[in-house]
Amino acid sequence: MVARDGAAAMTLRALLFDLDGTLAETESHGHRPAYNDAFRELGLSFRWSERLYKRLLERPSGKERLHHYLQRYEPELGEHAEAVSESQEAWVDHVHEVKSQHFNRRLKEGQVPLRPGVARLLTEASDAGLRLAVVSNASARSIKSFLQHGLGRALAARISLVVGGESGFARKPAPDLYRHTLAKLKLAHYECIAIEDSAIGLAAARGAGIPTVITLNAETLSQDFLGATLVLDHLGEPEHSAAVLRGHMDEPCLTLKTLRRIAQHSAPRL
Repeated sequence: MVARDGAAAMTLRALLFDLDGTLAETESHGHRPAYNDAFRELGLSFRWSERLYKRLLERPSGKERLHHYLQRYEPELGEHAEAVSESQEAWVDHVHEVKSQHFNRRLKEGQVPLRPGVARLLTEASDAGLRLAVVSNASARSIKSFLQHGLGRALAARISLVVGGESGFARKPAPDLYRHTLAKLKLAHYECIAIEDSAIGLAAARGAGIPTVITLNAETLSQDFLGATLVLDHLGEPEHSAAVLRGHMDEPCLTLKTLRRIAQHSAPRL
């Protein structure tokens, strides 16, 4: 699509949101405590600390974190040692299932809060006619539970597309999930902006050519966000200003005005 002035059309048409750590504090309030709840229920003696979990988050999925933890840290397994020896895959699947039950319970109990500015931006973008997508490494089950209980039905109804880690494509940091999202939406990369919280999410979005805004959190604070268009501590509210760590933003919170400016600067010139 080419504008009359010879530049590619610079209309922002969609926002693509990561889930964990971007839409909500799912890692610190949901996943990590749910793993520890599962370990406790199963009679395992170890627990995942905040520091350890930050390292484990370098793995793109929960099951991969469990496999890596077993192989790298060789924890004391007690009565579970035989089961792990017989089939580590089956044992990981079982632990992850128990963890998922605890995660879903936390969501239903309202223990996993949305991050500042999320509800506002989703509503403003949807009301303005932008399409909204969730692009996540998370399983379909986790995403469905979050949309229903964490995001809430009213906001979830504004999401037009969900692409998860079980969709058959390589997980982030590979760009496959984002490329699939662009194909499903039938949009060019410069017509979208990705909103992420991690270095692997940034790598995935930028690998698909999508300009990216980072809203970092406690788990990703020390990561490298070279290549991000804008880095904030959160999306912000009019009365709760976001801190700008890279890039430029005139308003106290991330608005469609700033996002459209990013889209303009990212569009190719012909």
